[in-house]
Amino acid sequence: MATALLTPVSFSYQTGHLYSSLKAKAVDKSGAPLPWYTYPAIDFLSTKDFAGRSVLEFGAGQSTLWWAQRAARVLSFESDSEWYQALKRHLPESVCLIETDNQVTELERVCNGDRFDVIVIDGLNRFTCAHKALAFWKDGGAIIVDNSEGFWGPDGHYPIMDLFRHYEFSRIDFYGYAPGVILPACTSLFFKEKCFLLSGSENPKKIVH
Repeated sequence: MATALLTPVSFSYQTGHLYSSLKAKAVDKSGAPLPWYTYPAIDFLSTKDFAGRSVLEFGAGQSTLWWAQRAARVLSFESDSEWYQALKRHLPESVCLIETDNQVTELERVCNGDRFDVIVIDGLNRFTCAHKALAFWKDGGAIIVDNSEGFWGPDGHYPIMDLFRHYEFSRIDFYGYAPGVILPACTSLFFKEKCFLLSGSENPKKIVH
């Protein structure tokens, strides 16, 4: 009975779900930024080494601040002007935040042929971003799609899933709750052979929230 009653309370406190709910933004129990991915995805990524790695984000936010603490370079695109203005004041020099439209029309000009170790699709026109990600994904890297259980297409179709299947990506789905969210969701990791996130070079770590 104690386990049944205390476990949900402990989970909410230790993960920061309680504070995320109260603050209406993704944070851990100390108030530090978290991505708005599912907790299993966050825990998985938290064990990986991103030193020297580059990240391209479609949809900026708390995740931008989280990635900035781990990766050498973060390039983020955001279409919400109010959120763009609020976020850019808190970013370190390693982050380049670009205000754009939902079609990310500035992407090719800004990237100028660069490729990225991690590409995150968590906003804007997700299918457009998924399609464009193919040109900027680095061999051995990964593409992360948050809220991948959403159709993101007409008539209940999954065009993003079909797109990556067509290009023969493999996929791992991380199901679970996300910071401050009442219903479970899914964050998906797309990859091909020799993905650095799946090399197994590190040992499993004890997760401490």
